[in-house]
Amino acid sequence: MGQGRLIVLTGPSGVGKGTLLRALLERHPELYLSVSVTTRSPRPGEENGQHYYFVTTERFREMIEHGELLEWAEFAGNCYGTPRRPVEERIQRGEWVILEIELEGARQIRKTCPDAIRIFVLPPSLEELEHRLRGRGSESEEAIARRLARAKAEIEAADEFDVQVVNDDLAIALQHIESALFLTPPVSSLKQPTSPGAGIR
Repeated sequence: MGQGRLIVLTGPSGVGKGTLLRALLERHPELYLSVSVTTRSPRPGEENGQHYYFVTTERFREMIEHGELLEWAEFAGNCYGTPRRPVEERIQRGEWVILEIELEGARQIRKTCPDAIRIFVLPPSLEELEHRLRGRGSESEEAIARRLARAKAEIEAADEFDVQVVNDDLAIALQHIESALFLTPPVSSLKQPTSPGAGIR
């Protein structure tokens, strides 16, 4: 059995992280997608333990205090984080674990697990990103404007990551991610998180 690996996938909202991730998991069932914990209420169709682990604010704070989270963030009154134990156990068994998290959480992972491979997904352009966000048809103009402003700031941080992938053509972007995963060394250590972030899932 090979060594475990921790993979972080991040990028602006609307860039297509979810689509890329689903395609990656279909092609590589050996990857384990970490399930985040959150204090927000379940949305219609969401199941505890599958989409998120839904916990109370009190329980979430206990998890922080006891070092049970690899990274965590607070946004719009709700907290989100990555449970430490499932990730550590799978990596120790030689499995590959992937986290789909936002920028600030990814920055924490750089400190808690410096050997993780961190991938930043970029849009072809801000204009195309805006087009994709509007294509969802589910958000107000104000919400779209906020996401675009946030995206600009996040894109400026792309150079902090090991791998940058432009999601213009899905097949090509997926191929770049696969190449990055197979050509980088495995993860060797996990450390305690040092500070909260400010992202969303």
